Amino acid sequence: MSIVTDDDVEKALSFLRRNANVAAKARADRLYLEEFKKTKKAMLMQQAAEGNPSMTIGLQEREAYAHPEYLELLEGYRVAIENDEKARFGVLAAQITIDAWRTQESNQRAMGKLQ
Repeated sequence: MSIVTDDDVEKALSFLRRNANVAAKARADRLYLEEFKKTKKAMLMQQAAEGNPSMTIGLQEREAYAHPEYLELLEGYRVAIENDEKARFGVLAAQITIDAWRTQESNQRAMGKLQ
């Protein structure tokens, strides 16, 4: 009896083909926002310093992290992480299905040679 059927493998392969672009975009969005957080922080620190030139770096950083635009960026980053992880887990599940089928097929061939 097969645990993973040929139909399961075909579905997994089809999933990978259909979702390659979705997974790539989710990953790209996440990585972009990881880098953009640094840029946004620097921009907000600069903005804080322009309002108060004697402001220390630590205070500029505090102002940047508390700024509504930075908090909005973090919310977008959270969504990007969620989308990336969903895509990654979907791909991983498909890969595990294919790997299990390969193992199963290999075991069946080995059992055939033993008989």
